[in-house]
Amino acid sequence: MGHRALIAYERPDELYNLHYTHWGGLNLRLKTTLSPGTPYGETEPITGNRRAFGRFLEESTSESVSLVETDSQYADVDITPLETRVTLEGILSEHLDYEVHEALYVVNLDFDIEAYRTFALGFGDFARSVDSSPRRGHGVVSTIRWYDGEPVGDAYIRGWFAGARELTGVMIDQDVFTERQATTFLVQRFLSKLRNQTSHVRRADQPTRA
Repeated sequence: MGHRALIAYERPDELYNLHYTHWGGLNLRLKTTLSPGTPYGETEPITGNRRAFGRFLEESTSESVSLVETDSQYADVDITPLETRVTLEGILSEHLDYEVHEALYVVNLDFDIEAYRTFALGFGDFARSVDSSPRRGHGVVSTIRWYDGEPVGDAYIRGWFAGARELTGVMIDQDVFTERQATTFLVQRFLSKLRNQTSHVRRADQPTRA
């Protein structure tokens, strides 16, 4: 099954290279393992990996970077980018699958890392009257509090959101809310639970961002 996540590495041109990790969403552990020496979360520095990482940050496409000297055996993150030169807005609106990806990491050039949990806004699995909901461009990402190198309240806030989403879906079926009203209600309640955290909301049912 995995704990799938995306990693956005900042480039010198202020865009991002987007990479995939199959297990990196587990306990948001890549926040403490990604570094200039181990850019892909390797268990130890691998010179060929570091060189390839640097080249990817310089090139416009991934095809021009040789992988001959790389070793992916001990890397948590796929070495080759899914996309190069993408904006953070494009990642949040087009690339992040809020139902599938458990986390998003944003890594700046100095390897300061923001670790975001993802929360899907659709009600297709919770309301009989809702056929389906977009999986991309329809969700929330939020940072989590950290203490002594560990995420604090991560399990609680994920559990709270799952329960609130299910209950809100029931209210759609009971005609308490339209789907759009339910989404607004859920987002407002969720953001009120977050304290001093950075959040980004993307809604497919609104022309402007919430």
